[in-house]
Amino acid sequence: MTTESNEWHHEYDVVVVGSGNGALTSAVVAHDGGASVLVIEKAERFGGTSASSGGGVWIPNNRYAKAAGADDSPEDARAYLKAVSPEGKIDPELMEAYVEHGPAMIDYLHENTDWVRYLNLEHYPDYFTEAPGGKVGHRSMEPEPVHASELGEDFATLGEQHLATAMPGGINFTQVEGQFILAALPGWITMAIRLVLNYLFDFPTRLKTMRDGRLTMGSAGVARLRLALKDRNIPLWLNTPMQDVVEEGGRAAGLVVKKDGQSIRIKANKGIILACGGFERNQALREKHLPNPTEASWTAGNLHNTGDALTATEKFSPALHQMDWAWWFTTAVIPGRNKAHMSQVEKGLPGSMTVNSNGERFSNESQNYVTFVEDQLREYQAGNPCIPCYMVFDADFRYKRPVVGALLQSKFMPDWLVPKSWWTPSFLTRADSIRELAEKAGIDPDGLEATQARFNEFARAGEDQDFHRGESSYDRYYADPENKPNPCLGQINKPPFYCMALYPGEMGTAGGLVIDANGQVLNEEKAPIPGLYACGNVTSALLPRYPGPGSTLGPAMVFGYLAARHVTGQS
Repeated sequence: MTTESNEWHHEYDVVVVGSGNGALTSAVVAHDGGASVLVIEKAERFGGTSASSGGGVWIPNNRYAKAAGADDSPEDARAYLKAVSPEGKIDPELMEAYVEHGPAMIDYLHENTDWVRYLNLEHYPDYFTEAPGGKVGHRSMEPEPVHASELGEDFATLGEQHLATAMPGGINFTQVEGQFILAALPGWITMAIRLVLNYLFDFPTRLKTMRDGRLTMGSAGVARLRLALKDRNIPLWLNTPMQDVVEEGGRAAGLVVKKDGQSIRIKANKGIILACGGFERNQALREKHLPNPTEASWTAGNLHNTGDALTATEKFSPALHQMDWAWWFTTAVIPGRNKAHMSQVEKGLPGSMTVNSNGERFSNESQNYVTFVEDQLREYQAGNPCIPCYMVFDADFRYKRPVVGALLQSKFMPDWLVPKSWWTPSFLTRADSIRELAEKAGIDPDGLEATQARFNEFARAGEDQDFHRGESSYDRYYADPENKPNPCLGQINKPPFYCMALYPGEMGTAGGLVIDANGQVLNEEKAPIPGLYACGNVTSALLPRYPGPGSTLGPAMVFGYLAARHVTGQS
């Protein structure tokens, strides 16, 4: 079976490319609109970036927040988004569509499926709470945990959580549980023991696999959407990469895909919805578009995200936007692992600081991860030697806190248990003095000693005079309330001392195809390309400043919902 002729080997009304939250939402809604739907996935597992994510979905005024009595309104959401969005970069019609239809999308999935359910995150704040319309909670949701047994055989092909968002051994936790465990807050040990026991006594799952049967965060969100697909008998083809989009008379008429080693053609009578991720694993595209230096090895993104949608649609001359942007995250490159580990919590906890190769701090380590890396990239372009940067901490911190989900507390993972390959300046360094640490890691010793002394003064006083660490609600969310006077600042005094190299990585790229309020892909003349829709990280980011937890999955699901409604004539 080849593509040498114009023969169509399969025919559906709608073909969805990708299997993350946006893709699966669009498949459910398109099916319910009367369309025959096929979902194809390049990888051997479904879920894409969504499955390995924290699973949060940021939707102001959602049904779960309202049920909890949240004080919010569309007007507050608009004011907040206007205040934190880059000037002139975001189409106001798209923003209005998001504010208006976000709650409707969540209502739809709740009311029309038996599976898609979320929990309100009452205390997880917006990332810029001090901005007009900002809130200290009730705007983000996380998926209700679900047991893998509900998936049956599909559990074996569900994408796994990133190692940095699970306990050792792959034991899953929710976002609320993760706040305690990752920051080692009071009560975390009891919580961890409960999760371990739950894992051990899940005998039916233990007899089949070592994977945790209690699905949480991103894997739970994808699993619940997959269950909604199964109820509708929507086919999902794995190991089926898209090779090309077929153009007929200016219209996206179908796809060429590779399945079972052969190229086949799939006709899409109504439309194609591209939801197949960004280009973070494509080094050539990174070097062409992202700020340099940039390395695919720094990304925590999906191994299969190589920008397929961008190359497959070139013939349509699609408009592209924000190609120099990503969902930034400082990452640690652990020797021998194929994904970098995200550093979200630890660098903002008391007892650590982050410096450049001159030994100087350059940003607020406790602020949200996207803005921290934005600062890092801007400073580097201005001549600040902060790529990589170095998270510095002492023996007390090492004893109390895990780091990047891999280096466990020394009371559980003493230095002699740390793999020898990890002790390299490109990842982890240890020394008996701050000066020796700097010399080993390639940091200016005088600069690091001076910064340590100044930082310790701030910690004693409880005020960061340089970068105001610990002053915002978000800073204090991942902090230690028992640390006084500032829950984010602690002295670095006790040897041995450690530093971990951190790079400007990302969860995924955030630039791509430009869409309209219906999810239609636009060409360079800003006209819709007939039959072509998109959502998620394959599109230009709606919320590039990352205003709250779940600012990628929220837009992906909303515009997947809107695309499906439009392609099936529901709107």
